[in-house]
Amino acid sequence: MTEPNALRKQTAARLAGLLRAPAKLQAFIGLDGFVDEILHVVDKRESAEKYTRLPQMEQWAQRIAAAAGKSTNIELVSQMTKLGGNGPIMANAMAAFGVKVSYLGILGYPNLHPVFADFAKRAEVASIAEPGYTDAVEFEDGKVMLGKHQSLRQMNWENIKTRFGQDKLLAQVKTADLVGFVNWTMLTYMNGIWEAIQKQVCPKLGGSRKRLFIDLADPEKRTPDDIAKALKLIAAFEKHFDVIFGLNEKESGEIGKNLGLDTADHSPEGLCKLGRQLLERVPVNTVVIHPTAYAVAVDPQGSQVVRGPFTVKPLITTGAGDHFNAGFCMGRLLGLDNEQSLLCGVATSGFYVRTARSPGLKDLVGLMEKWPEK
Repeated sequence: MTEPNALRKQTAARLAGLLRAPAKLQAFIGLDGFVDEILHVVDKRESAEKYTRLPQMEQWAQRIAAAAGKSTNIELVSQMTKLGGNGPIMANAMAAFGVKVSYLGILGYPNLHPVFADFAKRAEVASIAEPGYTDAVEFEDGKVMLGKHQSLRQMNWENIKTRFGQDKLLAQVKTADLVGFVNWTMLTYMNGIWEAIQKQVCPKLGGSRKRLFIDLADPEKRTPDDIAKALKLIAAFEKHFDVIFGLNEKESGEIGKNLGLDTADHSPEGLCKLGRQLLERVPVNTVVIHPTAYAVAVDPQGSQVVRGPFTVKPLITTGAGDHFNAGFCMGRLLGLDNEQSLLCGVATSGFYVRTARSPGLKDLVGLMEKWPEK
């Protein structure tokens, strides 16, 4: 493992010499879409204009628990309304790097929802259904995502064929350097979509192998049988792609439990061990696990751990994991190794949570050269 300061210096130098490279790359990403409203919980209302925020998630839980058998009033204050969904946020971040991005998802149908207007200027966007809606209640130590998912059932193989086109899908996958399928958990027809793609699209690809990034999103609410089927399909994609299987810490534990693994050790060493066990059972190119303070990558050659620029007071947390995913994939597309790509991932996420803005490569270079201590 490279010493952290040396790793940052080496990676910053590599990126500084590759500032124009993303413009030559293409990504095809999908398949979800949400309108996110970021909310804070009021602790004390001091005046019409001033309040103190409830900072810890446990405090909110305690307030709700204390009202059991009675009732209570909780005030939420909107901070912003923005594009949401794992796919749009990751795709938007890839576009900010300069990659030519094509996106297929549920962003409004027949017309795009206005929140995606700027995204549609940065990427080639196609939508086959209305978006979902999320109230993202954020705290300093995490967030609670309250979703309205009725429209997500419209993302299915039949609608992809009739409203987008199978030949068009094939053309997009063929020309992409990176394909990303994310938010399996909320898209309940994703297993069927993956099966259809493997049967009807993948055999026609030809050419060199491409990278495929898959992020399940929090699978806790899905059944063990559904999860097991998804894992088999992910492994089956490795026949046609170099698959990157991305998980946050909670998701890695859920998948580990589903596979009968011991998930009690949450240290970097414990997550490396879990990553190796996941790779044995879901044989893909790379397994990536990203807690909030660091990230782990495991491939057949070994495991790497890189710490990030963690902050205890983020400006925004919704989308941090998707920005990590974009940064890691960007590093791999640029030819960086797993360790350097992990640094790109944590730097991308770290920049975003501090600024609420997706970084470009120059921003990553600047952050790596002046690494924040907190």
